Amino acid sequence: METLILGGTAWLGRAIAHAALGRGHDVTCLARGSSSAPNDAAFISADRDNDDALRGVSDREWDAVIDVTRHPGWVRRAVRDLRTRHWVFISTCSVYADPSRVEQDETAPLLPPLQGEVMEDMSTYGPAKVACEEAVRASRTPATIVRSGLIGGPGDWSGRTGYWPWRFAHPTGDDVIVPDDADFPCAIIDVRDLASWVVTAAEQNLNGTFNATGATIPLQRVIAAAARVADSTAHPRAVPADTLAELGIGCWMGPASLPLWVDDPAWRGTATMNTARARSAGLVTRPLDDTLRDALAYENQRTGPRPAGLTDEEERRVRAALPRPVPPT
Repeated sequence: METLILGGTAWLGRAIAHAALGRGHDVTCLARGSSSAPNDAAFISADRDNDDALRGVSDREWDAVIDVTRHPGWVRRAVRDLRTRHWVFISTCSVYADPSRVEQDETAPLLPPLQGEVMEDMSTYGPAKVACEEAVRASRTPATIVRSGLIGGPGDWSGRTGYWPWRFAHPTGDDVIVPDDADFPCAIIDVRDLASWVVTAAEQNLNGTFNATGATIPLQRVIAAAARVADSTAHPRAVPADTLAELGIGCWMGPASLPLWVDDPAWRGTATMNTARARSAGLVTRPLDDTLRDALAYENQRTGPRPAGLTDEEERRVRAALPRPVPPT
């Protein structure tokens, strides 16, 4: 299979390229900047902001084109300029209009599409992906729309899936500060599992829209798995959301945060989806422990400030503000 990956040099795109190469396919990656595509892939440097960016790959018909972009204008030019037997577009769970609902299926209502060519910032991420989906469908070429959930594992630059195992591996005391919301629904898909299934979708010419993420589990099970893979003796110390807010601790991602959790009922189902359709079409996800163990290995070699979670100083500050634990009698 001759596969064109629009991207292929960053995290998910690179994992897709590796998966396709591992199955013996010919892979070409098109991206801006210098090549960091896998060694066995062809690389074409092009800036998709330019109207003629795809000129170097438009002179033949591809067996599959895989696109990971978030900019509707880029997708519209791609379906205009490229010839392929099959499209695979990587969308997101953020397209759904009601993130409070847990495990929505593919028929759930979507956000209105972005009216424009470029996603200017993350506030329009969901609408931009809706517009991208519409552009792919308008091509009338068979297409797989993959609505991905939270992607984790080695290479997770956001630090969301790596923070918890890293923190248990490097505790600042006898306990680890966690949210007092043990049942918060979480779902994570390993980047390698998603990449493998994307290649399967291209190979099998799967037509339609598919949710793709891991099983929905409570936050307390994620925390327990993180402690387990870190071989940690530290125990979770649950802190109420209002206390965390008073101390300036946020949620979900970013600095001074507790990842994978959102203190807002309107967003309680944000990362979960019903994946029955994708699983019936071959999606297989590995055990969470394996994903977190490899995310920990990645975090242990990371340098510089961590993009998510609490620093040692921040965790000590939170702990110092809490009542002293009552010793057992």
